[in-house]
Amino acid sequence: MSRIDSAGRPAVFLDRDGTINEEKNYLHRIEDFRFIAGAPEAIKQLNRAGYLVLVVTNQSGVARGYFSLADVEALHHHLAQRLAEAGAHVDGFYVCPHHPTAGYGEWRSVCSCRKGEPGLLLQAAREHGIDLSRSYMVGDKQADIEAGERAGCSSLLVLTGYGKETAQSVASKRAKRFADLKQAADYICRRPF
Repeated sequence: MSRIDSAGRPAVFLDRDGTINEEKNYLHRIEDFRFIAGAPEAIKQLNRAGYLVLVVTNQSGVARGYFSLADVEALHHHLAQRLAEAGAHVDGFYVCPHHPTAGYGEWRSVCSCRKGEPGLLLQAAREHGIDLSRSYMVGDKQADIEAGERAGCSSLLVLTGYGKETAQSVASKRAKRFADLKQAADYICRRPF
């Protein structure tokens, strides 16, 4: 039974690399994609609990010319297909292709969508009618924690990907920590809205 009500929908924003899938520098090839153990089950659990599940990801490899937005979209299509096979789904993908100092052309810019800024989360909230105060940001980097805090969400740190290194940062001390996305999902689903 869904726990969504008319006051605004709760969501779980998920970082991609190091949170859902194994960290690979500038992942863009489908053949290099691997889920972190338990991630599809965690997303399915969040779906069943009534949360919108949205992926928010910095992809500066686009700005740097390593791959295109079409490559990112193809990888997200693959990720969505793999989740569907596990009975889970993502309600939307939000991508920042920019970098403030590296890269070329229009993608080399200071923007409000690159995490730790909250732009991607705020955009998703507008588009999906999300109540950010009842929502969570889950990721493995300080930028994820900061983006969630700036958007008004509860930020959770997973110790996969870069999470163990991030756990040493000052900003991450404010975030609850979990071994992986499955443990974070268990925590979220036990919390009242």
